[in-house]
Amino acid sequence: MKELSQNGMNSLLMKLYDRSSEAIFFFDEENRVVSMNQAAEQILDPQVAELMKAGSTKAICMACKGFTSAEEEQTCIACYMSDPDRDIPSFQVFLETAGRGIVPYTGSIQMIDRENGIRVFMLRDLTEQIKTQESMHQQTLVKRVIKAQEGERKRISRELHDSVAQEMLSALVDLRVLKYMNVEEDVLKKVKQTEGSLMRLLEDIRHLSVQLRPATLDDLGLEAAFRTHFKWIEKNYGMLVDFSSNVQSVRFDGEIETVVYRVCQEAVFNALKYAGVEEVEVALLLTDSDLKLTVEDRGSGFDLNSPVHKGTGLGLFGMRERAELVHADLTIRSGIGTGTVIELTVPLNRRGDGQ
Repeated sequence: MKELSQNGMNSLLMKLYDRSSEAIFFFDEENRVVSMNQAAEQILDPQVAELMKAGSTKAICMACKGFTSAEEEQTCIACYMSDPDRDIPSFQVFLETAGRGIVPYTGSIQMIDRENGIRVFMLRDLTEQIKTQESMHQQTLVKRVIKAQEGERKRISRELHDSVAQEMLSALVDLRVLKYMNVEEDVLKKVKQTEGSLMRLLEDIRHLSVQLRPATLDDLGLEAAFRTHFKWIEKNYGMLVDFSSNVQSVRFDGEIETVVYRVCQEAVFNALKYAGVEEVEVALLLTDSDLKLTVEDRGSGFDLNSPVHKGTGLGLFGMRERAELVHADLTIRSGIGTGTVIELTVPLNRRGDGQ
């Protein structure tokens, strides 16, 4: 390796100082700025920058809005500038900047020339890192909420099916016994009416159980759950779902199966409520790299750029949130009078799922 001369090294250090995107300040032992690079000057309010150049010992305090300590997120207690002999390799500090308001930075301060009391104070903008962390934290929270929600749905669904529905069925059996007993005609008529009411209630309970969390999804997988759901839609609403799939009995990660099922459920119900069609096409395609769901109708469609959609609009938002949980791509294509196509592509190779 070729050794640099002292002049060459000094030249490189000066270029680093001048061109660095990090703000660099040099302070003397009285906390006066003796030099700052262009990046440092650009982040400061011009008045504060001028005060620093004029030698004000309090100018940094006009810009600083506190640093993060073990006790508080923003504090001025035991300020990082208060002890000239204290080196702090990394800490978070908040500065009032020119045109951007209060911005978080990661800072470091250390003595580089003890004889002359010169310290260097370096700042790196943390805005993007914090946005990324907040986004990841939000995704984690959403994931936990949806997981808890699905768990509770599953519990209630099982309870309705195994307990409430069974008790209702037992009551129906007892009621039917009365029809074969020696009872008066008006009593028998009332028994039959009550039997009909209980049958309808039992059907409603079973439907609610399936809507909360279909047992077939957990027991048999996506394709079986889809076919059961589409038969129910055709029976109760008269809308035909033309379903094609090559998945068969292949099972996936439970989170993937839940997301794909819920997105499809929401897309089909949206078509049922708003598209004005009698038929919807649903395709579930498994490839070597991904699982793709397509829900298409040739109905009334809607303007994707419109700030107002039919319904609450929360259905589309919920689909996007669920898609993000499994790193899936959700594409929605629609237009007035051209129908709607919703495509969900779940990458299996990222999660180790698939056949």
